[in-house]
Amino acid sequence: MTDQRVIPVKHVPPPPPASPTVGMIRTLGLVSAICGLIIVSAYQSTYDAVAANKRIATERAVFKVIPAAKSIVEYAALPNGGIQKLGAGDTATPSGAVGFFAAYDEHGRLAGIAAEGGAKGYADTVRIMFGYSPACQCVVGFGVVAMRETPGIGDKIIKDREFLANFAALDVKLTADLSALANEVMAVKHGTKSNPWQIDAIAGATITSRAVGRAINDAAQALLPRLVPKLEILQKAQKS
Repeated sequence: MTDQRVIPVKHVPPPPPASPTVGMIRTLGLVSAICGLIIVSAYQSTYDAVAANKRIATERAVFKVIPAAKSIVEYAALPNGGIQKLGAGDTATPSGAVGFFAAYDEHGRLAGIAAEGGAKGYADTVRIMFGYSPACQCVVGFGVVAMRETPGIGDKIIKDREFLANFAALDVKLTADLSALANEVMAVKHGTKSNPWQIDAIAGATITSRAVGRAINDAAQALLPRLVPKLEILQKAQKS
């Protein structure tokens, strides 16, 4: 006799529909990768042009703060007291070094030194360039490299004649042992300047004026003790 028992078939439920989240994540990942590639490509394609324009602007600032300059050479004052000449392709100073420009007149004589500095202003960091004269041990030129101060107020530091007069002979002499500035460069309340190392601030733009004072003081404090003992080397380097 044949066994005609019916074997029940186990019911298998259909798979759940695919979650749209997975597809969205994949799409977003692809879009992000494409955007990243575009950004990197744009950065790489414009980097050289941006660097070249920045260098041109810097060199123009050097010639502005040292009007007698006919040629300039970029150097770095090293932590060990040495001086290193930087090539045209160098984009940064060595670690721990302080960068500066040696400016020479039409006869190849050292006309002055130009250096950058920066300090927090009202809106952002105020980056400046100043010219240093070894003859008087003073700042003899001033210019702004970059700033985002309030138009009509903070930008007076590049327009106000009385303020710019501070940099005709701003005292940055060193101590007898050449280890530091003899006096701190600082901006004082308008009309109260009484010493040659003080900066007469602009009324209504005191914060920006003080930023300029701190920028010059900090940069000079870092550079001049290393540089002053090596000035003769810079002069000989141009003649050789």
